[in-house]
Amino acid sequence: MFLYQTRFGSRTEELMSGGSSGGFPVPGLSPLAGMVSTSSSRCMTTAASTTMDSSESVTDVPPRIKFKRLDKTAKHIMQILDKEAVEEVKGQREIPDIKPGYIVQLKVEVPENKRRVSTVKGIVIARRNAGLNTTFRIRRMVAGVGVESLFPLYSPNIKEIKVVDKKKVRRAKLYYLRNKLTAHT
Repeated sequence: MFLYQTRFGSRTEELMSGGSSGGFPVPGLSPLAGMVSTSSSRCMTTAASTTMDSSESVTDVPPRIKFKRLDKTAKHIMQILDKEAVEEVKGQREIPDIKPGYIVQLKVEVPENKRRVSTVKGIVIARRNAGLNTTFRIRRMVAGVGVESLFPLYSPNIKEIKVVDKKKVRRAKLYYLRNKLTAHT
């Protein structure tokens, strides 16, 4: 008689085979080895025992530990770091809420000449939210020609952002202003 575990629970069965083992497993071998022992007859019969004692319990198999995929774990860590970086930048300087339709005035440090600060005034036509990499697009008129500029919201080159006016719009992207002659007058 031996105890084994199946998909549907544990069972106690007696191994009855006609052969050299005499109905008992071979000493020194596992119960499965006794089942496949060399015997003169090819057929094997098993008699299932209907009584199961609660004292005879199979060692509990620990539940399978689910591991998240490593790319998901890395992505989660990057999101946490991204939020921390955004909070750090917001703590250093004041960044107003910028939405499409707002007319903003920026003081931008020119990368080629760090001492020079240029002023840019235009209408926000798009915003892309991506944590620390959030960008917004400004459209302005320069000498009668429409110019669009894309700025990172948390860039250290932007020294000041000031909301001049708030226009009510019903779109998230105001690309239709490209066809208009005067975009923000």
